[in-house]
Parts: sequence; structure tokens; C-alpha cells
Amino acid sequence: MAIVACCNVYNMGRVVVHLHGRAKNASFRASISEYANRLSSSGVSLVEHRNKIDPKTYLKEISDKYPGNSIILLQENGEELDSMQYSEHLKRWSMQRNDTHLVVGPPGGFALIGMEYESLSLGKITLPHELAAVVLLEQLYRASTIIKGLPYHRP
Repeated sequence: MAIVACCNVYNMGRVVVHLHGRAKNASFRASISEYANRLSSSGVSLVEHRNKIDPKTYLKEISDKYPGNSIILLQENGEELDSMQYSEHLKRWSMQRNDTHLVVGPPGGFALIGMEYESLSLGKITLPHELAAVVLLEQLYRASTIIKGLPYHRP
């Protein structure tokens, strides 16, 4: 008797990027939309939340809606990754059974809220949250092209 193993692609983890509100700046909004569209075939999606909620409620909504999933906050004091490390993380997140939620904070950040969550940093510089969303999405797109062996990334 032969044993056949198969992989169900529906059990693959997705990456969901959460934004605190829709970008007000048209250039940021266009860039966010462009990278989100480029990433849609790579299992990365975008969720825009209401911008009128406080950081604590914002995190609670996400954790309540996605129990058992990984939630990673974008914060100044988080782990810094280079592009190759983003590709390794994206590959790992995609292979997990549960989804990974990358949460871009509100304009004032998360402060001490959400200390129990893992966090990533886009560097030591301070960025407006809308620009942080663009940078994060670009790095995820770059990571996806590295994984696929496409020439977008030039080390």
C-alpha cells in the first residue's frame, strides 16, 4: 500500500498587514495600493481599520478577531531586519499553519500598549505611520521577489 502525502495550500499561513486608518496623503495611498496589489499573489493582504479608535482598542479588535494567530507590531524598539531577513521571515510566515498579522500603529504609535507582542522596527528613524506602511509593504514585496528569484532586489 502506498502512502501519499500532499500539502493543502489552504493551510498555508497568510500575512495580513493592518493599517490604522486609510492614508490621507494621496501619494502614500497610491503607493500603499500599488504594493498591496503587487503582493496579492504572494499571500499578503491589507486591512485598513477605522482611524478613530485608540491603540488599545485597535489591538484588541485584531487579537479578538484573529485568536491563535501571530500578531507582530511595527514599533521603534522592535527587531530590525534587512531585506534578506524579511524574505526568510516571509517564507517562514507563509509556511506556518496560522496567519501572521503585521500591525502598523496609529500616528502616536503603541507606546507601552502591546508589550506582550513580538515587534519589528523599520529602523531608528521616526516615520509617519503612513510612510511606515509604504516602507513595510515595499520590503514585503522585495522579500517576495527574493523568494521567487526575480531581479527586483539587487544586493
